[in-house]
Amino acid sequence: MKRTYLIPLIAVLLLALGATLVDAQTQKAGLNSAAFLKVGVGARQVALGSAVTSMNEDVTNMFWNPAGVAMKDQSAQASFTYNNWIGGLSQEAAAVSYNWADIGTIGIGFQSFGISGIAADRDNGYSDPQLQALVTDQVSTSTYDYQDLLLQATYSRYITDYLTLGASVKYIHEKIDDVGAGTIGFDLGTVYNIGVLGWSVGARVNNLGGDLKFIDFASPMPLTFSIGTSLAPVDQGITRWMLALDIVKPQDGTQYYYAGTELGFNKTFFVRAGWKFNYSWFGLNGSGIDAGTTWRAPIQTSLERGSFGAGVRVPFDTYVINVDYAYTVFSALQDVHRFTISFAMK
Repeated sequence: MKRTYLIPLIAVLLLALGATLVDAQTQKAGLNSAAFLKVGVGARQVALGSAVTSMNEDVTNMFWNPAGVAMKDQSAQASFTYNNWIGGLSQEAAAVSYNWADIGTIGIGFQSFGISGIAADRDNGYSDPQLQALVTDQVSTSTYDYQDLLLQATYSRYITDYLTLGASVKYIHEKIDDVGAGTIGFDLGTVYNIGVLGWSVGARVNNLGGDLKFIDFASPMPLTFSIGTSLAPVDQGITRWMLALDIVKPQDGTQYYYAGTELGFNKTFFVRAGWKFNYSWFGLNGSGIDAGTTWRAPIQTSLERGSFGAGVRVPFDTYVINVDYAYTVFSALQDVHRFTISFAMK
């Protein structure tokens, strides 16, 4: 067996170890902290139903699979994403990367998620000094803020002409009112280009690391393992049609299947669609309510109903600008709009 085939085998075995950790630490839903890490970054990625584990050469991929950041034909990239999330929450994310030919691609990323001006119902101001001494909330303002923050550094490189490996180290901080908690996390990933029909396979482990502890309660980050594949069955003339599929196993939930498709025209205009099997409820009349059991009534199991999007690529002599949009349909909640603008230097 050639050495070049041993490298992807070793990479997959290492990521399989991460999958074992995810399965071994399965917990009940809702016990993980840093839930904002589950909210997708990038309009193209979200429009594809988050089936992006096998994608590469995109700086926004650092928030998904760090191996997908490595560049061959470009020297630098930058992107910014704005997400008008549900419940008045907003998400902003930015990423930049630079390709050192003999070293690899190095990137840094930032993400902010939160809301301000929440009405506060404070339990303090007791006249009895013994009761007041037990109060943990010492703030007196009428409102409070909730803010999540992510800072990360990513390294990725082509090990061979077909294989990329990547890793990210990140600092995660959550703050509610005047109480905050932080921890360090890691992502690992690989992407392998099979070489026919644009066919790639990838694997990633996200959010390995410590717990976030608020006062006396600690909870883990949303550890997740994913494998995925993508290919372009049609790529001729001005038309390219791509399909993608991810299998995703979060620590605190069941197994999901993410699927997406992209149709490109003249490498300039793109339309996309995606959905999440076992996660989304897709259809004009779908309610996302299960059938219930012998001991409970039917309940709402899904709010997300699918995603759509479009993009335009504008090339210049030495750089390229991409503008992408994604629309996510929800039931019972307002729909979500995401915008991403990215820049790539040749």
